[in-house]
Amino acid sequence: MIGLRVIAGQARGRGLRALRGLKLRPTAERAREALFDILGAEVSGAVVLDLYAGTGSLGIEALSRGAARATFVEADRHGAALIRQNLARCRFTGQVLTQEVGRVLAGLARRGVSFTLVFLDPPYGSGEVARALRRLGRGGLVAPGGLVVAEHAEGHVLDETYGELGLVDRRRYGRTCLSFFRRVGSRDR
Repeated sequence: MIGLRVIAGQARGRGLRALRGLKLRPTAERAREALFDILGAEVSGAVVLDLYAGTGSLGIEALSRGAARATFVEADRHGAALIRQNLARCRFTGQVLTQEVGRVLAGLARRGVSFTLVFLDPPYGSGEVARALRRLGRGGLVAPGGLVVAEHAEGHVLDETYGELGLVDRRRYGRTCLSFFRRVGSRDR
């Protein structure tokens, strides 16, 4: 087991687990702390979608800081079980979907579901970050004023826009980059 912890909020200091051997690369604590410092009050009351959720640390951190609810998407069944365990450890509830991200996004779009805050953290080098951004940018999944935070490797260059999503900020933490996309035509960051 790899130990992680919730940084702030209701579940501050509560331990999260990540299993060794799974293809998980939890967001480093330094980058996670910086991310949530940047987001600030935007997290309070947010409807969160945590894609390629791994341990669930981003969505759980959002819940700890006052997000209204969170949906976690993790295709690996062991990873999905781990998210459920981490939610229980923190005494939170959330929807955990064990399916491929593209399939989930298509289903959510058909049902007219939208989110105000989306975390996107696919395996580095997989090409999934751009595919997911294109799907999210097609409209409907990101609410007006909504924000998408994509974590990717330092050298991976993303486009400035993906459909209705426009790049508003980019930060680097070691070899990790966080790119912030806001729904175009919505309030600026």
